[in-house]
Amino acid sequence: MLRVLTLSTLFPDATRPNFGVFVARQVAALSRRDGVAVRVVAPLGLPLWPLSRHPRYRGWDAVPRREVGDGVTVDRPRFRIMPGTGGRFHVAALTRALVPLLDSLRADFPFDVIDASFFFPDGPAAVALGRRYGVPVSIKARGADIHHWGHAPSTAAQVRAAGRAADGLLAVSAAMRDDMAAIGIPAERVRVHHTGVDLTRFAPAGDRDALRASLGIAGPLVLSVGALIPRKGHDVAIAALARLPDATLAIAGEGPEHVRLAARAAAAGVADRVRLLGPVAHDDLPRWFAAADVMALASSSEGLANAWVESLACGTPIVITDVGGARDVVRDDAAGRIVARDPAAVARAIGDLLTHPPARDAVRAHALRFTWDANAAALHAHLAGLVHLHQAAGG
Repeated sequence: MLRVLTLSTLFPDATRPNFGVFVARQVAALSRRDGVAVRVVAPLGLPLWPLSRHPRYRGWDAVPRREVGDGVTVDRPRFRIMPGTGGRFHVAALTRALVPLLDSLRADFPFDVIDASFFFPDGPAAVALGRRYGVPVSIKARGADIHHWGHAPSTAAQVRAAGRAADGLLAVSAAMRDDMAAIGIPAERVRVHHTGVDLTRFAPAGDRDALRASLGIAGPLVLSVGALIPRKGHDVAIAALARLPDATLAIAGEGPEHVRLAARAAAAGVADRVRLLGPVAHDDLPRWFAAADVMALASSSEGLANAWVESLACGTPIVITDVGGARDVVRDDAAGRIVARDPAAVARAIGDLLTHPPARDAVRAHALRFTWDANAAALHAHLAGLVHLHQAAGG
């Protein structure tokens, strides 16, 4: 039996059901494999009162300390963060908070390996905990954990040191591996580990016109999925819409840019054709993907966005910027287009796909290799290999 402790500050809870939902899907798939048992530790970082009363943390006090989902037990310990310090003390605070929990947990779940599913602060903390408990550690890089924390002056050294000390390393794309190498983490130690998609839930669904009508939309639909933050480039999609007079743009996501994006739509004269949907439950996303003619996301950085693959699985081509694993996903014109982060370029690509739509089956074919079964099998082999090497070395 391989006993895996998954450590992830990126994990859904009752207040944020879409937050890190792909980590939860990965854990569920891994736990279904024969010979594997998984426990999850999903810490919540909270500042001291009164900052803990900030709307960002609303409802966190009510999140259960322990619950079971998809047959996996999830512990949610709290650790103290210090706003204004650039994350400098996150790792130390997280490690201190986890020691008593893991000391207790090991009595009934003597884990063989720690799988850190986000690089910071999870990765450096996992390295310290791996040494304490004498088990190997794997760390996965997903995107912002390297692009932000791996470059921020207060945390870059911690990210780099963890990358060099971990027993195993994963990256969501080949480009992410290159980004890790650029900050001093040896590329030859990094294994590419693609995300998964539920091909049963995310699939083409009947007549697009009828599906759009059920959503209250007539005519061509462009969908953009992602947090309402500058990095996702929703403002670029809004500017592109001004060049596409017959289309509607639906943006699924929440975040601090909501008011600014609404203002941008009004200023561009397209407010009547922009739908800011707010947070759409992950289980409701398939019908939006299936209803859309194109999914457009003009990100300034990514690892390998799950929304890309989910869209393809629904038979909907994508228009994305040349970031992260874009070239791992868009391999020919049936999958979509890779364009400059420019409204005119985005509009041209969307217009071309609206005029010459690829067959849905041809689009979906690009998602067929991204399954949760394949993801779990690769993760199982990776973690089991680390345990084997650790034991062979006398660990």
